[in-house]
Amino acid sequence: MLSPLQFASELIEFDSVSSKTNVPVTEHVAQWLRGLHFELERIDYVDAAGVPKANLIGKLGSGLGGMAYFCHTDVVPVNNWSLADHGPFQPVVRDGRLYGRGSTDMKGSLACMLAAVEAMGQRPLREPVYICCTADEEVGMHGAEIVARESRLYREIVAGQSRSIVGEPTRFEVIYGHKGGCGLKVTSRGKAAHSSTNRGINANWRMIPFLQQMKELYEELESSPEWRNEEFDPPTTSLNLGINDHNPGINVTSAQSICTLYFRAMPGMNVEPILTRIRSAAEACGLEYHQGFRATPFYRQANSPFIQECLDFAEVKTPHTVSYGTDAARFGELQNCVIMGPGDIAQAHTSDEWVSLADLDRGVEMYGKMLERWCL
Repeated sequence: MLSPLQFASELIEFDSVSSKTNVPVTEHVAQWLRGLHFELERIDYVDAAGVPKANLIGKLGSGLGGMAYFCHTDVVPVNNWSLADHGPFQPVVRDGRLYGRGSTDMKGSLACMLAAVEAMGQRPLREPVYICCTADEEVGMHGAEIVARESRLYREIVAGQSRSIVGEPTRFEVIYGHKGGCGLKVTSRGKAAHSSTNRGINANWRMIPFLQQMKELYEELESSPEWRNEEFDPPTTSLNLGINDHNPGINVTSAQSICTLYFRAMPGMNVEPILTRIRSAAEACGLEYHQGFRATPFYRQANSPFIQECLDFAEVKTPHTVSYGTDAARFGELQNCVIMGPGDIAQAHTSDEWVSLADLDRGVEMYGKMLERWCL
């Protein structure tokens, strides 16, 4: 029987950065689940860059209900790994911590669930256990979107309203809500020329009036009670703006100027007025408007019996909300759903990512108690 540390270490060794394929790590998890007698469903797809990706959904037991655990197998890029004695995909244990990319977000969590299931042995199940591993959570939750649309076993989870845990690193806090997201791109077109000739058209000048309107929108979104929700910290949409003109030289007029916008909608918020305002401003300035990524907020009633039960498992008194997003945004049909798991989101995506060995042990214990109550 493998420990959560052994499971996690093997998972970390797979370089499953979102821009690369996650098929090898998915096949490795599938091998483990087959050994535990899971029925498996695999959904393959090719991402927008032509890279093969795979989602894996497993079921142990029969009937409906039980417990469903959700995770993602992709990790964020490693551009500045700070530990000189080992690489990001070389798991190392030091001072009670497991270091490596994905240790916290969220291969450590998956390791806990695998170890908890393995610890059940051959005991008969009253209700089933589901494990769902998605691709591309870090770059738009595309894998989860495909699972929700195409998976036969996911439809079972919905039909039985399984008690669903998205095992992101929350320090074992019970998360009942998070913000959604909207990503937009606005482009100004110009004409490149040597700046001394006055024959170019600088795309940046055409962008400036639009940027002024976005500054006004930002200030309104930050201050108006209409766009605030005090259940969240921060209680605003956090409109973020980026600019890039890809200009090759200081003496060249910019042929294009690109403005990216991203804001985080809160539960119950109608974002259409915001989108309409941005689109209208872009069109009035003669700019191109493109709507990109969009994810709905996640929200469940904090006083529901299911969430109260999860608080007992986590040994905490109060559920919380967070401002980041998760695959839960794609699983809106699941009424009994929370986000909770080992590790700290503050360690995710860092240059020395780690999860404590104590958290791994506690994660196995917590998921094991859930299995005991809901499935055995």
